[in-house]
Amino acid sequence: MAATRTAHTVWEGDLLKGSGTVTLDSSGIGSYAVSWPARTEQANGKTSPEELIAAAHSSCFSMAFSHGLAGAGTPPTRLETKADVTFQPGEGITGIHITVVGEVPGLDEDAFVAAAEDAKKNCPVSQALTGTTITLTASLA
Repeated sequence: MAATRTAHTVWEGDLLKGSGTVTLDSSGIGSYAVSWPARTEQANGKTSPEELIAAAHSSCFSMAFSHGLAGAGTPPTRLETKADVTFQPGEGITGIHITVVGEVPGLDEDAFVAAAEDAKKNCPVSQALTGTTITLTASLA
């Protein structure tokens, strides 16, 4: 069964001095301020498209990784995943780095890293971002 999730943004003003609010409609969990300075300088309590992509990627990767590990008979106790999305004005998103540390009983480091690489390749957000270089650092806790 397909699922569609929705968010919307209201933007006022030009790019450099304007600002907006992005609202997560499907979950209803909140509205968040966005601005160009929050995207290219300090966040200062606002979010950016890159932070939202990082949130989507870290959660999707964790789900895919957990599923793959469980399917191989070694379900994780815990996975902590961070996604760093780099934005360069004038170029766009120039890379994403995923860092994952996991607790997986019965799995050695090499098997953990191999499973993490598979999750990186096959998570739906990674697949949606195939035009971007995605790197990975994976280790057991």
